[in-house]
Amino acid sequence: MATRLVQVNFKARDDAALGQFWAEALGWGVSSEGPGVTNVEPVGFSWPDPAAVCIDVVSVADPETVKYRVHLDLATTSAEHHAEWVARLRELGATFADIGQGDVPWTVMADPEGNVFCVLEPREIYRDTGPIAAVVVDCANPGAMAQFWSHATDWIVYDATDDLVKLRSAQGVGPYLEFVRREGEPTVWTRVHLDVLPYAGDDQAAEVARIEALGATVADVGQGDVSWKVMADPEGNQFCILGGGA
Repeated sequence: MATRLVQVNFKARDDAALGQFWAEALGWGVSSEGPGVTNVEPVGFSWPDPAAVCIDVVSVADPETVKYRVHLDLATTSAEHHAEWVARLRELGATFADIGQGDVPWTVMADPEGNVFCVLEPREIYRDTGPIAAVVVDCANPGAMAQFWSHATDWIVYDATDDLVKLRSAQGVGPYLEFVRREGEPTVWTRVHLDVLPYAGDDQAAEVARIEALGATVADVGQGDVSWKVMADPEGNQFCILGGGA
């Protein structure tokens, strides 16, 4: 039994506009499963597939405006590609962001609703990830968080230090899920969260129980009667276990 990381979920004031930004930024397409939801995924993509972690943008009345723990890193293949992509993102409505990063080789930006992301300088490790190099999570204990998430999903550890642990699909494709040690005041993970999906034939309730036994807790965020189950990982970050495994 296991789940798969299938998408990053963004809450937004305008799901269609933010979804369109990310679709154009990544060269992907958009669709919608219903009012207030915009799905962003590669053109011709057959969901779910570990070759890509998709983006779901969900409209809410008043998204929180606090510091978040999760962001996307985008991959580039050359200095020219990096410069061209940054210029293109600016045209699409992204802005430069200063989060105290200092003099670094990557570019920190924010999307039109203020979600921070990074355009990385070329790195060999991300040559085959697609446009999203990594989903990056700030945390207090990277080793413990990676252990929880590697057992909750079928992703495995590809590299680990005291301050950074990288997970990736066991199939060795798609982006990485990275846990980075960050000091300072606690942050929250409510506007942007991860969605995981059981495999076909696996029972959602059984997966909830299994992941709860790993240290997660069931969370009530006012979701009501929905097909997904909201949980929180050992550091309190909310995530959803979707129904209808495929």
